[in-house]
Amino acid sequence: MYTAVLFDLDGTLLNTIDDLADSCNEALRMLHLPCRTISEVREFVGNGIARLMELAVPDGKNSPLYGQSVTLMKECYARNCLNKTKPYDGIMELLLQLRSKNIKTGVISNKPDAQVKELVEYYFSSVISSEYAAGDSPEAKRKPAPDTVLAVMKRLGVRREDTVYAGDSEVDIETAHNAGIPCISVSWGFRSKDFLLKHNAQHIASAPRDILKYV
Repeated sequence: MYTAVLFDLDGTLLNTIDDLADSCNEALRMLHLPCRTISEVREFVGNGIARLMELAVPDGKNSPLYGQSVTLMKECYARNCLNKTKPYDGIMELLLQLRSKNIKTGVISNKPDAQVKELVEYYFSSVISSEYAAGDSPEAKRKPAPDTVLAVMKRLGVRREDTVYAGDSEVDIETAHNAGIPCISVSWGFRSKDFLLKHNAQHIASAPRDILKYV
């Protein structure tokens, strides 16, 4: 059905929550602010570091420490992003099977672009080129805007009708809709199956191998 699959990164390909929570709390401690639990940070992620810290810092953007918290979080995460992060079980097998079927793959994230490329290169260089990975940058609007999706599709040389998007959040559902492509919502990440269905999920994959049913 499709010749390309674009993946979200956090909560879809990689379990990054421990490194994100550790970095968030490191930044909060540096500002003498209360730390957050992993469960809280899991609810905060999906819209980039600035939004994460807006939710993590008491009073959010109204706090005089908000801007500094974003800067510190970026610095902390740049140091910590490879500490505890790992691919979800079954992801490498899925990516290898997609490659064996000559299905192209790319990665779209709201993480800073440098970290997206670093993580893809570190964990997936044998199956996904960092050339086909895109994150938050001045050149493109963040998800749910379709900019990064369309940019990676152009690099891959694929059309909308060739492409499906896989992600774990409501942001990913909206991103795929805005890009004019279908979405496979994965339930092993940072949002539950019930949550995804309530946010208009079209298809649900409970394990990485389930994605093969749709491609």
